[in-house]
Amino acid sequence: MIDVTEEINAIRRTVGTRTLEAGEARVITVSRSYATTLDDLWDACTNAERIPRWFLPVTGDLRVGGRYQLEGNAGGTIEECEPPVRFRATWEFGDAISWIEVRLTAEGPDHTRLELAHTAPVDAHWSEFGPGAVGIGWDLGLVGLHLHLTTGAPVDPVRVDEWTRSDPGLRFMALSSDAWRDADAASGTPAIDAAAAADRTIAAYTGGDPHA
Repeated sequence: MIDVTEEINAIRRTVGTRTLEAGEARVITVSRSYATTLDDLWDACTNAERIPRWFLPVTGDLRVGGRYQLEGNAGGTIEECEPPVRFRATWEFGDAISWIEVRLTAEGPDHTRLELAHTAPVDAHWSEFGPGAVGIGWDLGLVGLHLHLTTGAPVDPVRVDEWTRSDPGLRFMALSSDAWRDADAASGTPAIDAAAAADRTIAAYTGGDPHA
């Protein structure tokens, strides 16, 4: 059983600004501490056999310069890798390209913090949906990683799908959307704009009216 409030509160979220050659970009960052070693968390995040146990099946060449593809989701190129503490890759979905960077930091002998920064250009999609468009998905992914690391078992995709449609799953996504709304506003986005983007995002995730 997942404690929705505990899982939401276990994640730190920030939204920042970065300037790229192509123009302005936003950086959403998620961070969570896990009760495992640095090497084990690195393996869970980079081993093609373990990644599907908590996230999505992945194919490709998982080394610098190699291409990867997540089943039914993004693909890209691995640009940098410094085992066991950091890797950086493009995140390509449809015609859109953004970037992810994962950093791991040991917090003692048996705890490790994962920090994932996702850099996305400020385009029409960002203007409409804000950070929650990718932030909710990353929040869900970090929960999957927590379950895998604490139980050792693979996450069942069928049960995950059922959970996201259940009342607790819908509540998790709603609270995640609220948290990203607050992080967006804290970054300087006008509160009314952050709230409107969050409403559109949660409606897209749940297929419902956020005001119903």
